[in-house]
Amino acid sequence: MIWRFAVIGFLLFPSFGHAQTPKVDLVRVEKSQRTLYLMSSGKVLREYKIVLGGSPVGHKQREGDKRTPEGRYTLDFKKEDSAYFRAIHISYPNEQDKENARQLGVSPGGAIMIHGQPNKFGWSSGITQTFDWTEGCIALSNADMSEVWELVQVPIPIEIVP
Repeated sequence: MIWRFAVIGFLLFPSFGHAQTPKVDLVRVEKSQRTLYLMSSGKVLREYKIVLGGSPVGHKQREGDKRTPEGRYTLDFKKEDSAYFRAIHISYPNEQDKENARQLGVSPGGAIMIHGQPNKFGWSSGITQTFDWTEGCIALSNADMSEVWELVQVPIPIEIVP
């Protein structure tokens, strides 16, 4: 008899007994910790080890400096046809970045993304995730990138701190 109530309850309330994953409302990157956090209402839902640009200390100033930007931006679109396994675009440069670059007489650069490994080299993440190698992007293993891709809905804020 109890099993009948369980079946009826499951049919009427299919999510009963299944924890709903809270919606990610912020992506936070701590450069010094080499960690990306998926946040919901101020709580960490997931965390991932990352690597950064080849010159990771400091805020991105110009194209080619191999730095990862710092500050608040937006993850504004997903790009499946990237040179890397999946990519989510970061809205760098913002107006302040453009003005700083203008004052320096340089291009601020762009095309900063969160992405997986270079296409056809996903197998290499055991090596490539041990040192900073990007041009300023934030790189994850392909498995981690798949999870981030599924959990993050754009547009969403991203906070990148030193």
